[in-house]
Amino acid sequence: MNYPGVTAAQDDVLDKLAAAHEAGKLVDGHSPGLHGGGLQAYAAAGIRTDHECSTTEEALERISLGMYVLLRNGSACRDLPNLIGAVTPQNLRRFLLCSDDLHLKTIFSKGHLNEHLRLCVRHGISPEGAIVMATLNAAECYGLSDRGALAPGKRADVVLFDDLQEFSVWKTFIAGEEAASEGAYIPPFTRADTGAVRHTVHLAGFSAGKLRMTLSSPSVHTIDIIPGSVVTRKGTATVAVDETGDFVYDAAADIVKAAVVERHHGTGNIGLGLLRGYGLTKGAVAVSIAHDSHNIIVAGANNGDMAAAVEAVAAQEGGIAVVLDGAVIASMPLPIAGLMSDRDGHWVEAQAEEIYAAGHEILGIHEDVDVVMTLCFMSLPVIPQIKLLDTGLFDVDAFDFMDIEAE
Repeated sequence: MNYPGVTAAQDDVLDKLAAAHEAGKLVDGHSPGLHGGGLQAYAAAGIRTDHECSTTEEALERISLGMYVLLRNGSACRDLPNLIGAVTPQNLRRFLLCSDDLHLKTIFSKGHLNEHLRLCVRHGISPEGAIVMATLNAAECYGLSDRGALAPGKRADVVLFDDLQEFSVWKTFIAGEEAASEGAYIPPFTRADTGAVRHTVHLAGFSAGKLRMTLSSPSVHTIDIIPGSVVTRKGTATVAVDETGDFVYDAAADIVKAAVVERHHGTGNIGLGLLRGYGLTKGAVAVSIAHDSHNIIVAGANNGDMAAAVEAVAAQEGGIAVVLDGAVIASMPLPIAGLMSDRDGHWVEAQAEEIYAAGHEILGIHEDVDVVMTLCFMSLPVIPQIKLLDTGLFDVDAFDFMDIEAE
């Protein structure tokens, strides 16, 4: 992920790559916006794939350097329709299908790789070509020589579809054993002990007062959301501030306060920033899924609701909380490491429906912005252009921290 570290030949980054290569491991890539000599250096470091392409030009440049390109279509990042034009019969064997982060809501409503197959066919790829990208290409790219095709000596991992347009799944076999039929899972399962990965939210001295800003100027840098992408733009704005220098929400500006609260070691670290384009007009949303450090990230229109959302997430041992006027109006506990539920998928989907309805219909979050997944990526400091960590605002292009004040 640290593509600036790779291209700058940082010793610690190259040591990790060398260790991976010596162990015979494949190195996955994340290099959004990288091109030219920087991308050549990145590929020369032995990085096999990239799933951060957002344009056909980026995809084709990576293919030309011998890399595989993963056509991503997740809940928040829907790049596949933009990239499918890069696929031709001549280069199809260098493309894979990739979901990256798929919310359960998306899986239940649209599906998983079968939705990707549908999209490929609708955009002119043959059904056979789409299936090759979903199966054989992925197996060969990742060195899974025992699967990826129906042939003697391979694992009998088989999915039977009703047709090759909508790709409705009829039956699924894993290693030759029937695993699902007409949407019903068949084999028995047991629950694992999760005690070692519970109680992972440890806040130190947290309060609404810790969310106050002390701006000396109303001219600020903003994190600008691009709907359907994890990439953000570095923006500037003039905002309202109170007599103490704290940010004051203005409905006309579509800017809200965001905070990343360290939750693993009780350091008390809190990074503050301003998020534009989320659409929220009141209340707050907090999540403990925040790639890759998975601290608590919260966005809101006022400090009180933001603090209440953070405290609600802490009280339920992690997860998601939507708050309005100090009260939780929708939530989902994720007590396993603050990332996973211990309930079944249908319960999770029902909770997600309430969260999304509350976010869009009550708090006013834009319909083309994912209520949860958008926040999940706001603290990932290797995805351009600007992100927020528990230690402050981070300029990914400069690969250094930056001041929230623009002047």
